[in-house]
Parts: sequence; C-alpha cells; structure tokens
Amino acid sequence: QVQLVESGGGLVQAGGSLRLSCAASGRTFSMYAMGWFRQAPGMEREFVAAITWIGGTIDYADSVKGRFTISRDNTKNRVYLQMNSLKPEDTAVYYCAAKRSRGVLTTEYDYWGQGIQVTVSS
Repeated sequence: QVQLVESGGGLVQAGGSLRLSCAASGRTFSMYAMGWFRQAPGMEREFVAAITWIGGTIDYADSVKGRFTISRDNTKNRVYLQMNSLKPEDTAVYYCAAKRSRGVLTTEYDYWGQGIQVTVSS
C-alpha cells in the first residue's frame, strides 16, 4: 500500500502562484510514477502532470504546459506541483496519485490522495 497526502492548496488571485506538495509513504519503492489530477465541479477528473520516480520523465496536459512544473524529491518521497500564472479555470480539487505500471503517464493510477482545493479568483 501507498499513502498519499496533499498540501499547499488554497485561494489565490488570477495570475498568482501556488505550490502543491504530495507526501508519499508506504511501499513507495514499488511505484513507477507520480501524477497530479484535478476535478472541477460538474466535470470529470482530468490529468494535469506526471513524473517518473527514476529518470524523471515528465508529461503535462496541454492546458498547463508552460505554467505548471512538476518535480520530485526522491530522498523525501515528495512530489511537487508549482503552479504559476493561475487562471480561474484552474479552480478544482487537485489529487496526487501513484502508479505501479510502466507506460503512458496519463492513466492507470493505483493510489490516490484525498484531494486538496485550489481556488483561483478573477
């Protein structure tokens, strides 16, 4: 089992920045990659960004490229999402996730955090 806990969400004005953090514990050595997803009210959950534990391969959703940066600290078992130039449409509950299987980074995640609210005011 892997446990994931997000932190760093909150309320920010459009154009501002936030940094989300995800702390992983448990059998983290079995994980291939970590990702961030988000779900806005009335919408389906969508992929935001992901990074592999080894090698640091990264993938982003088109909607956040150039504004969001994902990074990891293997020594602390933490993954971060730096969000800059935030827009009201970035408002959502953001989830940290972990996957065991190799391959595409946008799907097939096995473990999820509880989610954290990010609200961007206009």
